[in-house]
Amino acid sequence: MTQPSNFPHSPASRDGGVNRRTFLRGVGAAIALPAFQSLTPFRVLGAESSTSAVAVTATGAPLRSAFIFFPNGAIPGTWWPKQEGTDWELSPTLQPLTPHKEFVQVLGGLNHQHAEPGPDGAGDHARGGGTFLTGVRIRKSATDIRAGVSIDQVLAREIGQATRFPSLELSCDSVHRSGACDSGYACAYQFNLSWRSPTAPMTPEANPRLAFERLFGAGAPGQRQASLQRRQQEQRSILDFVREDARAMQRRLNPRDIDKLDQYLTSIREIETRIDQAERFQSVKDPGVETPAGIPANYAEYIELMYDMLALAFQSDATRVGTLLLAHDGSNRSFEDIGISEGHHDLTHHQERAEWIQKVSQIDLWYARHFAKFLDRLKNTVDVDGQSLLHNSMIVYGGGNADANRHTHSNLPIVLAGSGGGSLQGGRFVKHGGKPVSNLFLSLADRYGVKGLSSFGDSTGRLENI
Repeated sequence: MTQPSNFPHSPASRDGGVNRRTFLRGVGAAIALPAFQSLTPFRVLGAESSTSAVAVTATGAPLRSAFIFFPNGAIPGTWWPKQEGTDWELSPTLQPLTPHKEFVQVLGGLNHQHAEPGPDGAGDHARGGGTFLTGVRIRKSATDIRAGVSIDQVLAREIGQATRFPSLELSCDSVHRSGACDSGYACAYQFNLSWRSPTAPMTPEANPRLAFERLFGAGAPGQRQASLQRRQQEQRSILDFVREDARAMQRRLNPRDIDKLDQYLTSIREIETRIDQAERFQSVKDPGVETPAGIPANYAEYIELMYDMLALAFQSDATRVGTLLLAHDGSNRSFEDIGISEGHHDLTHHQERAEWIQKVSQIDLWYARHFAKFLDRLKNTVDVDGQSLLHNSMIVYGGGNADANRHTHSNLPIVLAGSGGGSLQGGRFVKHGGKPVSNLFLSLADRYGVKGLSSFGDSTGRLENI
């Protein structure tokens, strides 16, 4: 299997160090401004039931959802708690989540059968990534890609008009839309969590600086509003030019090329729609902090910065749907900061060697610690209704492989964090007895107020008892 590089290392992307402490200084007070109760456009405290509303809680506060992917599964013996139910203790790998235990559900017995080899043979890492949020069997091809619409995009289509961005896609890895990676599968499957259509992944942003500027504008604090407006004007000018050029070309095309041009113009209209939507939110609060310098050389710093971007997006209500790819499935990154020089993927094929199993467990724990820091930030941020952002969120944290030593996709390691505005029952370990992960996604969509979604992926029904 060809292993692509783990994330961009260009000198330009590292230009200048990222001082995370400086970047975060003052964010709490500044970013929270859009969530002042007196400024919110919806009824909050004492609100009527919001069962007919989309992406809001019972109080009327925004309801957020994030889907976070970690690579190469987890060691089952240190991932799963020993006791089911509410009288339980978190497992060694999940110990960092202890301060947030009341908001955490460990979900056992969830499967992705379409990630299993079936007739397609090798390629479990590609299938693990491409199936994770789609629930479909991906096409085995390096050029003719086909997956399915991912659950985050189903939500975004329903609720995106309420925010500046329907969804936010982030990655701490390379960005690939083409080329071959795992055993004849396109790289697009491993490096893209989110899919707008079966053939079009949503390219994630891997540079925290660009993610920040997309959310709040470029330039120094105080200059970003003008920067956003200038960029929107430039985009409109470019689109006008492209449209005029396409109309002139259309007279010279054969019917097949006209179809291609129509598809292209459809994408142009979608960009126009996004610009129109952005212009509806003219007053974008400047967080009043320095823009990140780029991609940190240190992976831990990189991950924490991208978690911060997701938290800022939720806190400012720039979006209510986000995905974060921590690393592609099959990633062979080493973890020198915790004394592990071997590659992660190599170690997962441990063949029951105790030393290798211990090292993979340490890597699983390392990822869990950073996830816990993200939850800590959400829990310590007060939302418009007086609850925490974590209370008003639904966060799926998991991977597309179960036991990477055997490349299995049953009993996947999945945590559901947050209270969903009071609609989720945290503080427990629940075994769901071999249900599709897609059933979970259907149930989360229900809580978002999505109507008419009778099935998703390979779902067999709603997942009860969450």
